[in-house]
Amino acid sequence: MYRGIHRFPPMDHVVYGIPVAEALDAEIRQRDSRAVYVMASGTLNRETDVIDNVRRVLGNRLAGVCAKIGAHTPRVDVLAAANEARAAKADLILTVGGGSVTDAAKMVGLCLGNDVTAAGQLDAFRAVVTPDGKTERPPTKEPSVRFIAVPTTLSAGEFTWGAGCTDTARHVKESFGMPLNMASAVILDPAVTVHTPEWLFLSTGIRAVDHAVEDLCSINPTPFSDGASMHALRLLSRGLAAVKADPSDLEARLDCQLGAWMSIMGTQNGVTKGASHGIGHVLGGTADVPHGYTSCVMLPHVLRFNEPVNGARQAMVSEALGKPGMKAADAVAALIASLGLPATLRSVGVRPDQMDAIARQSMHDRWVHTNPRKIDGPPVVRELLDAAW
Repeated sequence: MYRGIHRFPPMDHVVYGIPVAEALDAEIRQRDSRAVYVMASGTLNRETDVIDNVRRVLGNRLAGVCAKIGAHTPRVDVLAAANEARAAKADLILTVGGGSVTDAAKMVGLCLGNDVTAAGQLDAFRAVVTPDGKTERPPTKEPSVRFIAVPTTLSAGEFTWGAGCTDTARHVKESFGMPLNMASAVILDPAVTVHTPEWLFLSTGIRAVDHAVEDLCSINPTPFSDGASMHALRLLSRGLAAVKADPSDLEARLDCQLGAWMSIMGTQNGVTKGASHGIGHVLGGTADVPHGYTSCVMLPHVLRFNEPVNGARQAMVSEALGKPGMKAADAVAALIASLGLPATLRSVGVRPDQMDAIARQSMHDRWVHTNPRKIDGPPVVRELLDAAW
């Protein structure tokens, strides 16, 4: 029997299928923003006219542009952007880019709201996972500046308030956030995504698949997230295949964006994830594996590991992917292979000498402790890593 409370997230609205220039102009006028600080993908800024178009829409409301956020959101990049936004007296942040840029905007909001001006001060705000798997978050003031997100990938971080930020000195990706760190609005314009490299668009699509799959297979699913996750998998499986076949298919790209949005409904309401997400966080922060690739490599193996305890739930995954009767792990693996994405740790650059450290550090991620089948120590994680090698 389901038991729970559904909470709506602190987000004003989602705009979809409307060109970003039109949608952004309306958003800025509605808010009467006077100093908009833009955080953008470096590639978009250098190689396309997307950010130039944003500049034209903002006009004299533009307070500055940051296009120097590294992969996995390094602390040093976050602090540089926060200090620049503070100096510019920004009253709104706009992101145009992928997950690292989105997380950076959340971190900038945290820094501005909590008077953080140096990287070391972030230690006071990072989440800590206790040995029994509980997540402890220190008191954090709400951001003094909210943000609007224009995502160019499918990882869906713009729909959540948690942010991952990497301490590059210790090679550890840590979790930060409070509810109002979520974007106040999201603009889904498929035309903006045509500049995203194919491998990145498709692999972050598998990240969204991972969200939906681990929500369906969670130890605490909800009726709302079940319905959204099933539809997310339908949209993503057909949309990703269509984009692979024809990268100019904007309708398919919008299907993917809508699927990514649907995939995150469980996260918004506390549906816990499993080891694919938990190990994936560590693969990103420790071994520098892109988010989407972590899901490509780990999700099928985590599904196989969990099947003895949630086979009925996994059958819902296969059905939504259009493969009723097939093992969910095989259905997911087939989708990944059809998109030409990597399926092993060695193919995404993980070294053998990193495996034990990844296994140990994974036990400090909250999602490993909520995996449907109990993971009671690094040796079990190592078994999953070895299976994915």
